[in-house]
Amino acid sequence: MNAQPRTDAWAASNAHSTVHYRLQADAEPDSLCRVLNLFALQFLTPHSVHVSQQEDWLDIEVGIGGLSWHRAEVIAQKLRNLVCVGEVSLTNVQRVALAVV
Repeated sequence: MNAQPRTDAWAASNAHSTVHYRLQADAEPDSLCRVLNLFALQFLTPHSVHVSQQEDWLDIEVGIGGLSWHRAEVIAQKLRNLVCVGEVSLTNVQRVALAVV
């Protein structure tokens, strides 16, 4: 019986050029550190981070490249599990750019 190998959802060959996270977190001194730590724990360095405070919330945008869509979604779910985070959305920038052209 020849079994087909399962597709590796984490493989670099499945990587997209850029994903973009948008989230809201409590406007607390440690919230940004908690969010960015999830990337640091996986040895990922965002290429862009934008933060602005809106009353009791921090609006945070993080751009990062070289992730498979599966890995990006796993990180988004981990962000949603943080107590300080209220809302998370994830966009594949490459797909959006192709749709605009």
